[in-house]
Amino acid sequence: MKKHLTLILLVTLAFQVNSFAQMTMPDHIKDKMTYPVLDFAPWVGVIPIENPAMPYDPAITYKIAIDIYGTFKDSTKVYEPFTEIARTYNLHIANGVPAEKIKIAAIIHGGLSRAVLSNEAYKEKYGIDNPNILALQELKKVGVEFYLCGQSMAFLKIPQEDITPEVKVAISAKTTFVALDQMGYTYMDVSGN
Repeated sequence: MKKHLTLILLVTLAFQVNSFAQMTMPDHIKDKMTYPVLDFAPWVGVIPIENPAMPYDPAITYKIAIDIYGTFKDSTKVYEPFTEIARTYNLHIANGVPAEKIKIAAIIHGGLSRAVLSNEAYKEKYGIDNPNILALQELKKVGVEFYLCGQSMAFLKIPQEDITPEVKVAISAKTTFVALDQMGYTYMDVSGN
């Protein structure tokens, strides 16, 4: 029951946060945003909350398996779920969680697999540099592990050598989620589509 309730809350939060990412940052939030570690995009910031319920628990290692999927709609922008990974990391740091207690695994599948092409492959396909590379590099520096669904790669005819080195190729998204669940990771969906 506890895991089921946690999953429902996380999915609901992910949809709400994704809808925020679609809008321009309002003036009343701009001045309150802080960027404790990652700051490669405006929406990776967090707003401090005084006396929050559910404060940091030093007995917990925060293990999060983030589901990254969807249709690749705009090749000129950083895909929003990557900013949500950064925001998730910043939220934990801003609330006292030590970096070594944050374990984030991001599982990429479906059409979004094209967002993690190497810069060379991306440039060949879309005619521009891959805007997601900086986000992937910054997230990798703070310990985020990226896994790409090998099944999605096969369906989309993406050769493994065309994937950026920040991302590891897994057998599938499904088997990766099952394995991470067995290791105690909590599922979070930030794609919202």
